[in-house]
Amino acid sequence: MAKHLIPELSVFFPAYNEEKNIGPTVEKAIKVLEEITPKWEIIVIDDGSKDRTGQVVKRLIKKYSQYDIKLITHTPNRGYGAALKSGFYNSKYQWITFTDSDGQFDFRDIKKLIQKQKATKADLVIGYYLGRKVPFYRILGSKLWELAVWLLFGLKVRDIDCGFKLIKKKVIDAIPRLESERGPFISSEFLIKAKKAGFKIVEEGVSHYPRKEGEATGSSLKVVLSGFKDLFRFWFKLNLGL
Repeated sequence: MAKHLIPELSVFFPAYNEEKNIGPTVEKAIKVLEEITPKWEIIVIDDGSKDRTGQVVKRLIKKYSQYDIKLITHTPNRGYGAALKSGFYNSKYQWITFTDSDGQFDFRDIKKLIQKQKATKADLVIGYYLGRKVPFYRILGSKLWELAVWLLFGLKVRDIDCGFKLIKKKVIDAIPRLESERGPFISSEFLIKAKKAGFKIVEEGVSHYPRKEGEATGSSLKVVLSGFKDLFRFWFKLNLGL
């Protein structure tokens, strides 16, 4: 792999109660970033964790003081959407990527996303799961959600909520500011607004592995219902001005 695959890259990791996962996730990313770009930063968004996630990140910042690693802390917990917005709006480089901080993605797949962008000249390269390692009910719920987004907004992608994307910063700067805080609507809102603004979206498969530590928090009934509420509210706002 040639050095400097991309000129500069901001990377951020939303984290909630990931003290056992965030360290390995960041350190694996550092190794890959050193291979592919001369200018990079890592931002960890600690979204009101009740464990030692923040302390772990502070130790990483001290250990790797030669690198540009930052910690943003939400107090109290604000939700996945808020964490993504903090990542998007605090990233400084012309390309932005993010993955979940739970270690279920292989950050080396960023090379595939970059190569896809180079081949297609896309503004966004969004991942889709090459075998999602979560319970069946979560996969079914995601497919029902994607069906609703397609029917309401005409946006059809394989895995709308896949937490691994490569985005040109100008997309973030150009689209209306994201509103979602809690619930799963944030990824849909972002892609709907990017599509409406005319940006080119392509897809690339990424690996997914079972979670080794901690628990996922985005599949509770309360979170899912909140997402559907946001979905229909957004449709009414776009179509009826309500």
